[in-house]
Amino acid sequence: MIITHIEARGFRNIHHGQFEPQGQLNVLYGANAQGKTNWLEVIYLLATANSFRTPRLSEALTYGGGEAILRARAERHGLKKELAIQLTPRSKRLFVNGKREPSSRYLGQLAAFICSLEQMNVVRGEPEYRRQFLDQGAASIDPKYAKVLETYNRILKQKNRLLRQVPDHPHPNIVIDQIETWNQQLIEYGTIIHQVRSQYVKKLQEVLQGNLFGKEEIQIRYASSLEAHGELDDYAALLAERLRVRLSAEIAVGYSLVGPHRDDLDIRFDGRDLRRFASAGQQRSALLMLDLARISVYNRELNAYPIFLIDDIDAELDRERIDIFLGHLQGKAQTFITTSKRDVAVAFADRAALFRIENGHVRTGTGS
Repeated sequence: MIITHIEARGFRNIHHGQFEPQGQLNVLYGANAQGKTNWLEVIYLLATANSFRTPRLSEALTYGGGEAILRARAERHGLKKELAIQLTPRSKRLFVNGKREPSSRYLGQLAAFICSLEQMNVVRGEPEYRRQFLDQGAASIDPKYAKVLETYNRILKQKNRLLRQVPDHPHPNIVIDQIETWNQQLIEYGTIIHQVRSQYVKKLQEVLQGNLFGKEEIQIRYASSLEAHGELDDYAALLAERLRVRLSAEIAVGYSLVGPHRDDLDIRFDGRDLRRFASAGQQRSALLMLDLARISVYNRELNAYPIFLIDDIDAELDRERIDIFLGHLQGKAQTFITTSKRDVAVAFADRAALFRIENGHVRTGTGS
């Protein structure tokens, strides 16, 4: 699917703007703090109903404004759709072809992946960022998976609340019985999450071009937190056993210690831990390779391409790697990149639509 029209009003520094991207490469350039990333955020929000920059969408409203409206027209195999999101300080409303829809029906209309400073936590940060990376990719090909994650996290929250009550409760066994009831649900949904993530990593491994840039070799592996404690083939039984064994420890610390919320994605280059031993450029390259793998899996599963967004493309990447990467995307995903350097934008003029961003406004061409 490709976006043919984007419009935003009342969103960050975009008071009211619009532009019409082309089907392949689109370059948004301009000085820092002019709103390039804001436009990427608009696209990502329209695709996923979430921001890659903040969990509190009220922060994205124009200062002093009470409402933001985001719109996009998109096409896939001749089928046209209009997507819209209305944001207020307390609400988020989703629309498809003018009809309000719940998130379960909205998600899947348009898919987008992003490589940004925030996403660098996938290769630099704590395990939660890598779990999110896997979950977002898996949900892009099966939106129902998002509901599984939501349910699991709600169960986990309830269980943690009970764990904190046990030490001071006059009848702790009553609370423990309740915890064991929640554990049964954790086993059910945790097993689904483990299976989905494991299968998704296998799909990524099948298409991962680990030496795309002709230098370091990237390898990935799903690392279950239970793998040192038994056979993962019967994950539900192993999870049940570990929940029983670790119950007293969970009560002592007041939160759940067992389950797929403790898992990780092991990423290595040339056999070494990417987080500890890779340079900034190598980490950025690894993230781009993982993103390409996500795009390929999406295409295999759905016979379509997602939108791909790259913020500040020349940060920590040399021109050679940029050319290799964009060359690989050519003819595939509709791509939006940002740069603060006019000469970088001009270098793509023969194969891209150029949009100059000034204080949130979009100007076509290279300008002066």
